[in-house]
Amino acid sequence: MCALAEVLATRGLTITGSDMQQGDTVSHLLSVGIAVSIGHEATHVIGADCVIRTAAAHDDNVEVAEARRLGIPVFERAQAWGYIMRDHANALCLAGTHGKTTATSMAAHITIEAGLDPTVMIGGTLPLIGAGHRVGAGPLIVMEACEYCNSFLNFSPTVAVILNIEEDHLDCFKDLDEIVDSFTQFALKVPEDSGHVLLCVDDEGAMRLKCLPRNILTFGLSPEADVRPDGLRFEQGYGRFTVAVQGRPYAEVKLSVPGRHNVINALGAAAAAWCLRINGEAVTRGLSAFSGAKRRFERVGYCSGALIVDDYAHHPTEIAATLKTARTMGFDRIICVFQPHTFTRTAALFDDFVLALREADLVLFSEIYAAREQNTTGLSAASLAEALPGALFFPDMDDIVAHLRTIAREGDLILTMGAGNIGSVGRKLVSVP
Repeated sequence: MCALAEVLATRGLTITGSDMQQGDTVSHLLSVGIAVSIGHEATHVIGADCVIRTAAAHDDNVEVAEARRLGIPVFERAQAWGYIMRDHANALCLAGTHGKTTATSMAAHITIEAGLDPTVMIGGTLPLIGAGHRVGAGPLIVMEACEYCNSFLNFSPTVAVILNIEEDHLDCFKDLDEIVDSFTQFALKVPEDSGHVLLCVDDEGAMRLKCLPRNILTFGLSPEADVRPDGLRFEQGYGRFTVAVQGRPYAEVKLSVPGRHNVINALGAAAAAWCLRINGEAVTRGLSAFSGAKRRFERVGYCSGALIVDDYAHHPTEIAATLKTARTMGFDRIICVFQPHTFTRTAALFDDFVLALREADLVLFSEIYAAREQNTTGLSAASLAEALPGALFFPDMDDIVAHLRTIAREGDLILTMGAGNIGSVGRKLVSVP
């Protein structure tokens, strides 16, 4: 919402807004001249030409309800971005069940390095731009595209990257087939003749779209990919390779983020750059300079010699990939502190979570982070701990911190993981002796 407010303000619109509490985002908006009220009140919308809401503001929100009563049009955030996209010659949208924040961040690095002055919207904080968004004056917009509640169907991509398609967000999708259908509709929004749909050849779900009537380009680790890594090798977990496009060298890459999954993310971003006719040198410089988005294998500090890393992974596939990457980095012991995210996801993927977390030497669970949900499942993270031998459950995060202080030692990796507020554990470990 902050990025959207800034983009619209640069176009000459008068923007006002409201939030539930004061914070860094509100302070930033105030600093650039955008008025923000604390608390939601019906009077805030009087005189507005339209109201744009986050998906978290439901129909019973007093401002949304008052706007509708007054006949003021109400749009969702994704709809507004969709309108903005139409004013750009090219819209690069990166989608997938996982990896899209990292791949979008990589694409931002490349396009900024190429001098395209892009507008950027990412679902995380990118150190290069000091935020999750960038307001540019160029003809390109780079967007992370999320499938939740079909929000990306409001977008108008000219280049669409699809990293993977798996079961997730089962609170709004019935099953995998319905998710694939959503991604199919997203891909079909790409212009038939002038656009490109980029699919990860290594992902079975993404390749279900390979027969769509669009210009299809594949990327991935398979030798059959149109965009692949020649001479791939790993140095302490970090990928080194030549990006080859249809057999020809395009860019030389030394990644500063670890893991095979990040090689795939980089290939997706590089494939998009090739479609946008960006020279390979910009890809080399952009990817080499990318050291990660916030909460994507982010180094926090040390506790008793143990390295603390924070990661956003909250789906079993992401968890397994992150833990397998950590296993290649030479740690004596991997301690995973996991906070499940939403009750519906935990219930639907329970066995997959247990299997993925076996990659760690020790798992500590905090309680499930509810996010937008009420607990209608009766489930607790204690159930996951019971199903995983040796795992421990702590209903209070301070107890996790205290326990880690007693067991942490040099050579350990303490990996806090989840999409909620589990990152506070690592920060407390570092800040308090």
